[in-house]
Amino acid sequence: MQNIHVAFPGGRFKALTLSYDDGRASDRRLVSILNGAGLKGSFHLNAGLLGQGERLPASEIRSLYEGHEVAAHSLTHPTLARCPREQVARQILDDRAALEDIVGYPVRGFSYPNGSLSAEIAELLPLVGVEYARCVQTTGGFGLPEDFLRWQGTCHHRQDLAARGREFLELAKSQYLYLMYVWGHSYEFDNNGNWEIIEDFARALGGRDDIWYATNIEIVDYWKRWKATRFSSGCSLAQNPSALPVWLSVGGQVVEVPGGATVALPG
Repeated sequence: MQNIHVAFPGGRFKALTLSYDDGRASDRRLVSILNGAGLKGSFHLNAGLLGQGERLPASEIRSLYEGHEVAAHSLTHPTLARCPREQVARQILDDRAALEDIVGYPVRGFSYPNGSLSAEIAELLPLVGVEYARCVQTTGGFGLPEDFLRWQGTCHHRQDLAARGREFLELAKSQYLYLMYVWGHSYEFDNNGNWEIIEDFARALGGRDDIWYATNIEIVDYWKRWKATRFSSGCSLAQNPSALPVWLSVGGQVVEVPGGATVALPG
């Protein structure tokens, strides 16, 4: 029997995603940097604060973040673990609803405002339509999360991003899947006068054929497609009930299983 492993789209074994919070005006420069390098990110916004101070106006959100993901960050950025659960639910639902009116698609991602979470909040999230939630804690590693509702990234961009990027590029064991996840706030680059951190990172890691560049929700959706893939008892057939493809490595050979298809796997 051949060993069957899930692969990222195109048969890749490395993926890169970024996540930035609060929707400040400095996101304009960050998005331009990401677009220039072909990187993709998820931008977690507070709909109730749009247009206030340095925060972007609602009128700019849809066009600026096109090609990336707009996700929720609560309506007005409270410390959720100190709030009644009814308020937690309203903060998330109202944020989702307002952002969806702006971008024109279901908003299904979330990041915890002020990094505040609890087991009760994580259990509530699926009930209010949230499919992943990013924490502020980081792992320093390149694994996928065991729990997408308590998703810890690889690093904040101030945690020696250049070194983490070099380490990621050097990973070469295709029997593993590697995910590099970077998070932060774009206004920190303004505050610290160090935009070169993300500019150098984007130049070094962008435009590579061996990396899948994805938003947070694209990774979640792909993982759900893989988990929904069905295999015959002898693992000679793979059936993909979803609408979009899944990629496998079968004995080291890349196999695409198109949406709605059943494919005979190499023996």
